[in-house]
Amino acid sequence: MRILAVDDDPIIIELLSELLTTIGQHDVETACSGPEALKIVGDPDHKHFDCILLDIQMPGMTGIELCGKLRADPDYARTPILMITAMSDKSYIDRAFSAGATDYITKPFDIDEVRFRIKSAEARLQEAGGMTRKIFSVNKLKQQQPANEKVRLNDPVTIFDVDGVIDYYAFENYITQLSRSSMFGSTVFGIAIRQIEKLYRESTAFGFECLITDTSEAISDCLKPNNFLIAYAGNGTFLCVVEGGFRPDLEKLTDAINLTLHQMDLYFCDGRKLDFRVCAGQPQRLIWRGGKSAIDAVIQAHESAEEEAIKREKMLNEFWITEQAG
Repeated sequence: MRILAVDDDPIIIELLSELLTTIGQHDVETACSGPEALKIVGDPDHKHFDCILLDIQMPGMTGIELCGKLRADPDYARTPILMITAMSDKSYIDRAFSAGATDYITKPFDIDEVRFRIKSAEARLQEAGGMTRKIFSVNKLKQQQPANEKVRLNDPVTIFDVDGVIDYYAFENYITQLSRSSMFGSTVFGIAIRQIEKLYRESTAFGFECLITDTSEAISDCLKPNNFLIAYAGNGTFLCVVEGGFRPDLEKLTDAINLTLHQMDLYFCDGRKLDFRVCAGQPQRLIWRGGKSAIDAVIQAHESAEEEAIKREKMLNEFWITEQAG
């Protein structure tokens, strides 16, 4: 892979370069500041980077700020960005993921951890369709003609430009990497779009992406001002992790989300009114859960939300059958 490593410490830069060339056949370029990194990626004579490593705390422009600027560039909207940090303060890591970080590596470096994180990023690139894939942000996408290729219903869709919404792959990394103690007081739950299969069939490729994006905006707005992260996991289901001991009343939350969606006044691409609702599954506490146990909680939250959506539609169908029979 072509890798750009950015750190203001020349010793760290030298060490990273040695590590990366040792663990694989990687072409490594370095920068000592955010502005220098932006100059490099903006140079049309430079080949596209497949992976970027950023020190989270640099003078002038921090790694978090640089991450946000890189994500605003359509060429780097889906490029794996790994943050480098020696900080134990979870708030910095939260901000990095909110800005678009895919994963993070801790200092001092452990060669096995660096190897694993880089290989994971490489595998992610291949899954995403190759190292040169370019995806435009949602704001720019909405200005284009509708795309012909429709994502599969079960596939996670990467959503850009919505507060607190991150890639599902990054969401899993966030959950599994954080220590059990740092997840104390956190809760994960799923929000599912009801009748998603019907909505998917009736939507164009462009319309479905807009539907998913609009729903994520409604969820994000209704979770503020709490600390949260959201990821779209596919099949009309969003996963949310909330922190700081906040335990949402999910019935009130879904009512607020549904009201927000109604107020958005949404339409299909052909002009038909788009009216749909969401529901929530059972929340899962993450107290002292980490690694695989934390992922199990995410899976349970996902399945619970989808089961609730199916149950709601079954109850609605039974109601209408009873009404018609009466």
